[in-house]
Amino acid sequence: MPDLTGARPSTRTRVWILVLALLILGGGATAYTLRAATGREAAATGTADPGFTLDAGTGTLYVRDTTSGRIARVDPSAPGGRVVGGPSCDRFHAAGGTALCLQRRPGVPARSYALVLDRQLREVRRIGLPGIPSRARVSASGNMLAWTMFATGDSYARSAFSTRTSILDLRTGYLVKNMEQIPLTLDGRRHHAPDVNYWGVSFAADDNRFYATVSTGGRTHLVEGDMRGWSARALRENVECPSLSPDGTRLAFKKRVSDGPDEPWRLYVYELATGREHAVAERRGIDDQALWTDRDTLAYGYGGGVWTVPADGTGAPRQRAAGASSPAAPH
Repeated sequence: MPDLTGARPSTRTRVWILVLALLILGGGATAYTLRAATGREAAATGTADPGFTLDAGTGTLYVRDTTSGRIARVDPSAPGGRVVGGPSCDRFHAAGGTALCLQRRPGVPARSYALVLDRQLREVRRIGLPGIPSRARVSASGNMLAWTMFATGDSYARSAFSTRTSILDLRTGYLVKNMEQIPLTLDGRRHHAPDVNYWGVSFAADDNRFYATVSTGGRTHLVEGDMRGWSARALRENVECPSLSPDGTRLAFKKRVSDGPDEPWRLYVYELATGREHAVAERRGIDDQALWTDRDTLAYGYGGGVWTVPADGTGAPRQRAAGASSPAAPH
């Protein structure tokens, strides 16, 4: 016991006091560390701030804010031209009251998650994924979701990469883990090859037909797929990351115009009925799946920002948000 008579405490007493102090300090530090770790984890799990939803109104553009990694709403009247308050995502898309958030987690091998979020950006389903997030797309109804992951490599400009594309039907809960299971018709014949890769899915309004890119034999093809018929057929070559217009008549896509590794693509629009195509006014190399913000305008990521350009080939590119990527227009 401590000496209460005013004498100096014994050596044993001083040791116990020191041990007790260290335990208290250590416990406090541990608690602080746990609280800090919990806070960091909460910030990275996909939780949106209260009041930050998909209900901002027609014409509102959402983007991934590069600095924070969170989803933001573009608002010219707000500080910095945006309101940051959404979940943390590496890739994001939203439509029909549903959002898809792809999150990469640290570690080797690469591990990620696909988070399905409701209109309030609350998590309703989480799916563990191997690989690195690449593309995300939600159908106009919000019922069909598709995402592409890089299995090896991290760029479509490289000759050696492997992708894995999945489709989730929220009406039934059925998950197609890998689109390579879908029978593919190429040049009028059933095509079998170990190098088949799918990416860049875009759904039609009926939630059954879809368009996507397939790569095989060193060539890329636009394919049209039929979910109920469980089939896909190639329509034409040199089409990547198709994006179907709101009226279902045109596809925006990136087309390879150079064999070099630097900016090898141009952004084009293809008319399904006539087979005609034209380049848009964006002359830089776009490595993104363009978004139709309305029937006349395309949005896409380039050079660390989000840009828009008229779909008919007129006008000029305009930057909508600096330090941003992964545009989405839910309405």
